[in-house]
Amino acid sequence: MADEFAKGLGILTTAGLVWMAVSSWLTTAGFESTQLVAPPPEDLGTYGELAILVREVSMWFAIFGALAFWVAIPAGREIQRARAERREEA
Repeated sequence: MADEFAKGLGILTTAGLVWMAVSSWLTTAGFESTQLVAPPPEDLGTYGELAILVREVSMWFAIFGALAFWVAIPAGREIQRARAERREEA
């Protein structure tokens, strides 16, 4: 169980760091304005659009990666164990 927690935390931390780095480079116009969650500029070019794509992918990877290791995998193992116990009793 601790192994899944560590993997989920690693995914959440790494993907969150990538999201924050890309967001700070592209969507922070100044210290007085909205930071990190402001809409991206419109004239980014090819590499800027790629960076926005990396930003979006890293956000969803952080969310679904952590949920997979903290919820889905442990729940799947519990279901498998319950089914195995039910088969042994039958």
